[in-house]
Amino acid sequence: MGGGENMGQLAQPCRRQKMQQDHLDVDPLFIRFLRTFKEVLKFVLFSYTVLFGALLLARWTTYFMGRRGNSDVQWCFSQVKGAIDDDVAEADIISTVEFNHSGELLATGDKGGRVVIFQQEPESKNQPQCRGEYNVYSTFQSHEPEFDYLKSLEIEEKINKIRWLPQKNAAQFLLSTNDKTIKLWKISERDKRPEGYNLKEEDGRYRDLNTVTTLRVPVFKPMDLMVEASPRRVFSNAHTYHINSISVNSDCETYLSADDLRINLWNLEINDRSFNIVDIKPTNMEELTEVITAAEFHPNQCNTFVYSSSKGTIRLCDMRASALCDQHAKQFEEPEDPNNRSFFSEIISSISDVKFSHSGRYMMTRDYLSVKIWDLNMESRPVETYQVHEYLRSKLCSLYENDCIFDKFECCWNGNDSVVMTGSYNNFFRMFDRGYRQDVTLEASRENSKPRSVLKPRKVSTGGKRKKDEISVDSLDFNKKILHTAWHPLDNIIAVATTNNLYIFQEKLN
Repeated sequence: MGGGENMGQLAQPCRRQKMQQDHLDVDPLFIRFLRTFKEVLKFVLFSYTVLFGALLLARWTTYFMGRRGNSDVQWCFSQVKGAIDDDVAEADIISTVEFNHSGELLATGDKGGRVVIFQQEPESKNQPQCRGEYNVYSTFQSHEPEFDYLKSLEIEEKINKIRWLPQKNAAQFLLSTNDKTIKLWKISERDKRPEGYNLKEEDGRYRDLNTVTTLRVPVFKPMDLMVEASPRRVFSNAHTYHINSISVNSDCETYLSADDLRINLWNLEINDRSFNIVDIKPTNMEELTEVITAAEFHPNQCNTFVYSSSKGTIRLCDMRASALCDQHAKQFEEPEDPNNRSFFSEIISSISDVKFSHSGRYMMTRDYLSVKIWDLNMESRPVETYQVHEYLRSKLCSLYENDCIFDKFECCWNGNDSVVMTGSYNNFFRMFDRGYRQDVTLEASRENSKPRSVLKPRKVSTGGKRKKDEISVDSLDFNKKILHTAWHPLDNIIAVATTNNLYIFQEKLN
């Protein structure tokens, strides 16, 4: 027995030594792989933790920035352009406002046929919190009053629309239109002039050839900066009715122009002919039930455009289907609520403006009382509806009598399509945050025109006890209205037109 126990005790160290030997045999490959896998797993888990934290932080930052940018007041006054006189000349009333694609230039057109272009100054190093102001860059007479002798019709010089072309060189190009004629303008700078001509004097008079004894080489000399606006093309005689829309195609070669019954397609290089792509004129004009109110090209798809009608419908057309797009590809229309049916239903359902989002996924329409956002993939109803001034529904009769019910309000998107803006009466304008379903009413007034003064939200009281900061719906001034608005494509800078004044507001920077 003693011998067996001794043999067992002697065998245990041998087994341990054999196991250790087997472990040492596996270590160079398997153990190294396990250690490497462990380190990789730790790194992956750490990376996912950091990524999740970053996404969570970004989401909360976006949330608070969104709340701060739209629910709280942080729009401040920047500038106001135009005379302060109470007696406003008809020719000075602003009829259109448009930023260029970079936001550096801001163009306005008025009823006098003039185009005024403002340029944004570089930001000041001394005041980094204040963005550059807009100052007058160029002013020129775009259109003159004309008379159609065949129809005994006077053609106003009023600028209906301005559209910028994407910049391709040092010069800028824009399209401007009145009721009948579209013009392509080139805006260029000149800071040098040639001197040293052989055949003419500096004042332009030609020299006597007998006095020319030497040959001089003309040179360019510096001069004060001069901005020139020159007409490059005139597109006329293509519209029987008043032009209400122009839109530049994404191919940068063509554009469309729309009047009450037809839409024409133009090439920017050819001004003596156009192609009719939509014609809704009936054979018998007594059968006419609707007119075209607005039209716009898709921002990315050069074959797609939409046009709206006075019946509240929006039709999307594809030029690849046929040369004449009388048969639409899609029709967007919201069924009317029978409970809200009234004598004014058809008038207030007329769409005054249609705008694609920058992404091209959505489009926005403005009727008299609301702004609607449509998804291009859903035709049955809008995905979002925002009431602009629903409190006016009870005032439609008086608005019909003073013709205000026929006012055509425009609308615009901000740079990332998250906020939309449109105008109202009493020099109010409205902003709607799509992400957080928040809205704010602001006022463009000279009373709040102190530099960088913060705009206070305004509220309209519809009845009952009125609060201190509210304004009664009966006190609204319908002669003061904001029909034209524009949003800087990159920054939170907006421009709104009130009669003959252009107000520029910007987001307050801390």
